[in-house]
Amino acid sequence: MNRNWTNRKIIVRFTILCWLGVLCLANVSFALDTEVTSQPLVYEGKSGIGAGKHIVFLAGDHEYRSEETLPALARMLAINHGFKCTVLFTVDPKTGEIDPAADNLPGTEVLKDADLAVIFLRFKNLPNEQMQPIVDYLDRAGPIVGLRTSTHAFKIPTGLRFSKYDYQYKGDEYKRGFGRQVLGESWSGHYGKNHVMATRLDVPEKAKTHPIMTGVNKPWAQSGGYWTVPVEGSEVLAFAQPLENMSPDSNPAKDKAPCPGVWVRKYTSQDGHKEGRVFTTTYGASEDLLDDDFRRMMINACLWSVGMETNITNTLNIDFVGGYQPATYQFGGHRRGVKPAELADIEVSIMPADKAIVVPERKKKKKNK
Repeated sequence: MNRNWTNRKIIVRFTILCWLGVLCLANVSFALDTEVTSQPLVYEGKSGIGAGKHIVFLAGDHEYRSEETLPALARMLAINHGFKCTVLFTVDPKTGEIDPAADNLPGTEVLKDADLAVIFLRFKNLPNEQMQPIVDYLDRAGPIVGLRTSTHAFKIPTGLRFSKYDYQYKGDEYKRGFGRQVLGESWSGHYGKNHVMATRLDVPEKAKTHPIMTGVNKPWAQSGGYWTVPVEGSEVLAFAQPLENMSPDSNPAKDKAPCPGVWVRKYTSQDGHKEGRVFTTTYGASEDLLDDDFRRMMINACLWSVGMETNITNTLNIDFVGGYQPATYQFGGHRRGVKPAELADIEVSIMPADKAIVVPERKKKKKNK
């Protein structure tokens, strides 16, 4: 009797342990499923002037569709010109889907061997392990191409490890953060209303001979303007003139004189022994890339920044690779349900038209802010 009771207790305990083991495994599986890893999108150039060079693109802004602009540029530079191009997106950590608003940019460790970083971020506060490779790249003065909202790429609360990169950082040693110290300007406000005023980019006479402006005649942007006063030592390549409406041939907007919209400069490595080239434009929304002159300027800028200005000609191929059908830029206006791997096939359009755009009502009200 006692022996049977003892055996029953052993069986019961064993059963409980087995169920606990199953539950533990289920919890591990659930934990893995709730944080999906996202592999970088890589376009390998087979031949061309960029062979042997690696460009890394960082996409993640809330409004201007960097998730469309940057992979389109990457495809052109890889397929048309031979560069290896890696595109990193901010993604939802649970689904792995591209989420422009997410503070999650996996894969930044690839910057370790990058020859150029093309940055189109806005208000990011990334985990330390994702931010550190970006800081390491800046510390070695790696070349930078910065677009639109990258003047305010980072919004990092005071007291955190990388708070000095915040666009409003007040310390004199790195005043106004990454935007001002590296790109040459931080966020200083809109200057021309989005979706109402387009922007003409006027190239001054002395800038027409700069390699970046080779073959560039009358660039214009569908996005509205930003007010800028770049740091001393910046060379302005185009002045941004807000227009009365969305036509490139419309008159200048009243009471809006031009201000710098495209410039180049250099910044210094942490040890002070190296200078890195920087190209900055306060434009670059995905619809801006439809303009041939703007697109050529961007391709030229990438070549110049990485030290390949002798390879720039006015006949460089600037054709899109695969379909390109950018969404109208707006807050919350990205195509839902797209994972980076879906763009690996160069025949797949950027972005796939069958993916829905679902703009929350509260975002629609803030569209032009």
